Amino acid sequence: MKQRASLQRLTVRTAAFHASVAAVARLCSNVAMTVPAKHAPSRDQTALLRQMPSVDELLQLPGVAKLCSQIDRGFVVDTVRQVLSQLRREIAAGEGSAQQPNSLAALEQRIVHAVQQELAPSLQPVINASGVILHTNLGRAPLPAQLIQDLRLTATQYTNLEYDLTTGTRGKRDAHTARLLQHLTGAESAIVVNNCAAAVLLTLAALARGGEVIVSRGELIEIGDGFRIPEIMEQSGAILREVGTTNRTRLADYEHAINEKTRVLLRVHPSNFQVTGFTEKPDVVELIALGQRANLPVVEDLGSGCLVDLSAHGISEPTARQSISAGFALVLFSGDKLLGGPQAGIIAGQKELVAKVRRHPLFRALRVDKLTITALECVLRAYLRADWNALPSQRMIRLTTAEISQRATNFLHALQPLLANADAELEIADGASLVGGGSTPAQSLPTRLIRVSSARHSATQLEARLRRPFTGIPVIARIADDRLLLDLRTVFPEQDVALRDSLVAALH
Repeated sequence: MKQRASLQRLTVRTAAFHASVAAVARLCSNVAMTVPAKHAPSRDQTALLRQMPSVDELLQLPGVAKLCSQIDRGFVVDTVRQVLSQLRREIAAGEGSAQQPNSLAALEQRIVHAVQQELAPSLQPVINASGVILHTNLGRAPLPAQLIQDLRLTATQYTNLEYDLTTGTRGKRDAHTARLLQHLTGAESAIVVNNCAAAVLLTLAALARGGEVIVSRGELIEIGDGFRIPEIMEQSGAILREVGTTNRTRLADYEHAINEKTRVLLRVHPSNFQVTGFTEKPDVVELIALGQRANLPVVEDLGSGCLVDLSAHGISEPTARQSISAGFALVLFSGDKLLGGPQAGIIAGQKELVAKVRRHPLFRALRVDKLTITALECVLRAYLRADWNALPSQRMIRLTTAEISQRATNFLHALQPLLANADAELEIADGASLVGGGSTPAQSLPTRLIRVSSARHSATQLEARLRRPFTGIPVIARIADDRLLLDLRTVFPEQDVALRDSLVAALH
């Protein structure tokens, strides 16, 4: 009886197993019907794949062997493998460029080109025809041409970076720019770190770590690449005390928030954002007076770093000197925005507070190197000489519409004979240039644009052909109303010929 029962249970389990197998088989059959079958390579494709040489064979080619003798062999081997992998993909896709992979000469040339591309500098010059003067993605402010000689000497020789030549003792790297910044801003002292976000981080870490920083809710902004000012401030160890609302903050909001934990009153100037409509914020004089009554430093994140009054040229932006004169204890601003220098963050103001910030351990992690100091010193000296032509961004800001119009006319006059069969139309029209770079968000400069249209290529295609040319310097332009727009305000005069040649090539 027991054996019969066991046999019955085994029979049931076996039947269930076979039923499961059948169900899985049906499921697999259904899946196979819905998933497209992978096409087997054709006879020609198989023949092409079989003709491909090995890595070792390619390494023995004269051009490739020469590369192995000049640079790291492992690097060349990796490049050869990448070229072969790309060739296999091209064969599988049936692309025309893969029809003769057994041409060793063609493969040799392709490998040499691939190696040269890998070794070529990734950071390269471009022609900025966008009309955005401080284009963040294009490196913001271009530096003075005369800086090249200063950089060559600083980079290739020893310098007195931290050596006092008068006393023969160790010095401070701040000394090279501090005196210039004091003259230009009216501050008692100044130090330099690697950008303005670092200036904010370091200042709050030194003055308010473990305490509270009172700031208007409407000034807690996001800057480039998703970085948010509140998050940067929190990394300092300070506690943010938000007051007011997004659009309205009153002096009473600051007064009511002050307590025994308060260390700093912070004001963030809207250099890269603007709130319009029903808005209100305390006057600078009132806020600074409050700080004095409460014995608290009032710090301003000025952002754009404007050193001279540009209102006569259509830009309304407070200067660092105005902020210092108003009574801010410290003023923080960028070096590569309206100042027109290298990437840097400047902390200027009361001597005692600057010294306290400099003593913080983070200063060593955030300080700038000798090349940045050289570049900043060169730019600041140009300010002291009022040599605006030496500062590219200042020169571009000061260009008049008439000057740009004349240059655009001359450009088209030289271009027209080269476009006889290009099926293109070019005209000069009114437009606007932007300062950019997180500065003057609602302000623009009138300009004259070259508008380009083509019967052969759309505006998007023209923009791409200029940006990725077969030869020559990449050109960055913009598009509006299905027209390619070129703004010569941001094109250096010596680049006109290269821009003309690139445009001719793109239109044909």
